[in-house]
Amino acid sequence: MASLFSIQSEFRYEIVHKIFEGGMGMVYEAEQLGPRGFVKRVAIKIIRQKYATQKLFLENFIGEAKLVADLIHTNIVQTYHLGEARGVFFIAMELIRGVNLEQFQHQLRLRGRKLPIELAVFIVSRVARGLAYAHAKTDGRGHSLGIVHRDVSPKNVMLAFEGDVKLTDFGIAKARGLLQDQEGEVVAGKADYMSPEQADFQVTDPRSDLFSAGVVLADLLLGRNIFRAEDAAASRQRILTMPIPDFRALAEGIDERLERILERALARRLEDRYARAEELLYDLEYYIYHAGYGPTTETLGRFNRELFAEAGPAPTTAPGSTEVLEHTARLAHRAAPPL
Repeated sequence: MASLFSIQSEFRYEIVHKIFEGGMGMVYEAEQLGPRGFVKRVAIKIIRQKYATQKLFLENFIGEAKLVADLIHTNIVQTYHLGEARGVFFIAMELIRGVNLEQFQHQLRLRGRKLPIELAVFIVSRVARGLAYAHAKTDGRGHSLGIVHRDVSPKNVMLAFEGDVKLTDFGIAKARGLLQDQEGEVVAGKADYMSPEQADFQVTDPRSDLFSAGVVLADLLLGRNIFRAEDAAASRQRILTMPIPDFRALAEGIDERLERILERALARRLEDRYARAEELLYDLEYYIYHAGYGPTTETLGRFNRELFAEAGPAPTTAPGSTEVLEHTARLAHRAAPPL
């Protein structure tokens, strides 16, 4: 697309503090500074120097930034800027004031609280909305990007204290022309949330993400992941062979309609599974809204704030992943340790 004119500008980021450190990189809270006192709080994701010299890793880091920069949706964490400073690449991202779903679940267990069924369905419906958008994304010529997230799991679902639900971390996603993958040669994703195709080293399509979303929904409804085992290999084996239970017998409140949604999302045969995220989204939203009033962003936000106000300050890191949390000490007094 031809531009009308160019604007040359310098970005300046002041690092405030480290909020996550992993084996491959760090995430910091930072202030983006502009003229006349302009300040915007962001998250800065930086890769470690030893990985910055690895061609495939660096290409995928840059590819992730390019991919997510154009995924502009309320249920996906935003990317603002890809930069390079003194030979180090970084991504400036949306700073979420909240927690990830894993931390949220841990806090529920810590406080002896049960997540209402309608809120569990609401959370996964927002994940399905983000997936529907990502799966349908096209390039400038209208060609499908073929995006598959491949890591839909609680650590990669953010719950803002305002109630927004946001999918994050497309670092192992596959997308035509933007990210390189070794699908069929290596397994990617968290073992107990994988689709059978992932667990069996097969090529995936968007239906893989819908199986993972179904695992997240079952996890929220039961308070546990039925596929989790003593190690990753055993979890993958469960994904491949364990009989899918009747969830109505495992938790109160799961009715026949919700049971059918779970069965279809967790179908091992691709032909029996939801074909598109829009179909899963429709069934989830119909389930919570068909009778009239149902849960809203405000409902979830209030529940989340009250949950963490009871127990201590929301954690300021998202362990094991690259999503970011803003410190919220005023909401509580002590952080619950991550799982």
